[in-house]
Amino acid sequence: MDTWMRFMSSDGGIVFGRVEGGYLHEYESLDQCVPTGAVLSTRAMTQLAPCAPGKIVALWNNYHALAAKLDKPVPAHPLFLLKPAGSVVGAGEAIRRPASYAGKIVYEGELGIVIGRRCRHASLAEAAASIFGYTVVNDVTAADLLNENPHFPQWCRAKGFDTFCCLGPAIVSDFDWQSGRVVTTLDGVERQNYPLADMVFSPAEQVSLISHDLTLEPGDVIACGTSLGVGSIKEGATVVVTIAGIGALSNRLTGTQDAAAAVSTASAA
Repeated sequence: MDTWMRFMSSDGGIVFGRVEGGYLHEYESLDQCVPTGAVLSTRAMTQLAPCAPGKIVALWNNYHALAAKLDKPVPAHPLFLLKPAGSVVGAGEAIRRPASYAGKIVYEGELGIVIGRRCRHASLAEAAASIFGYTVVNDVTAADLLNENPHFPQWCRAKGFDTFCCLGPAIVSDFDWQSGRVVTTLDGVERQNYPLADMVFSPAEQVSLISHDLTLEPGDVIACGTSLGVGSIKEGATVVVTIAGIGALSNRLTGTQDAAAAVSTASAA
């Protein structure tokens, strides 16, 4: 399995490549996977989300255990919404409470599929070949907004705020998803621990079926949905989503005052 990451270098440039032994072997880009020959120490760079998706396709009701708990039938086609590119943050970055929202914020630990090539009307075999690798996702949600308006469930608004899509720490190719588990902790206490093999639609099925609805581009991410154990996050709490073989994605929820202070400090510097 190869591990791929993105970093910001000391001169402000963004580099992508295969990481091994504390060094990044630079490649042109995720979709132009050609080595440049440069080898860079990761210690001298700032870690970013491992890809910069144009869109995140987020699934709902994609696990048999959760469907049974909710007393919902498993869907015949993936049920999904879109999260904007601006919602993405990497490992170690803060989840910021929106200034306009005082309600409940929840975590959802998930597996993420990273698309490696343009994919449209793909067969299962073509879909499998278009998967660059897998990452870890925390699909954050402003839960009280979902049904704020009784006439229109606000899935995109509730899940689309800046910093509400945590990705990372890496992309791993050739990951054996069928033997993997998602483990989510909240301030060190385990809240989720579920098998990826319980998915309704396999990764290749997700890519194939979704590609018949919309074109998937290199770097796009499909968040495979979550299972049992979703819960709320309080200000100052840290959520860690771990998938063995990929890594641990850690993010802390900050309040609006904390976020404003961070921006003020950054501006002064």
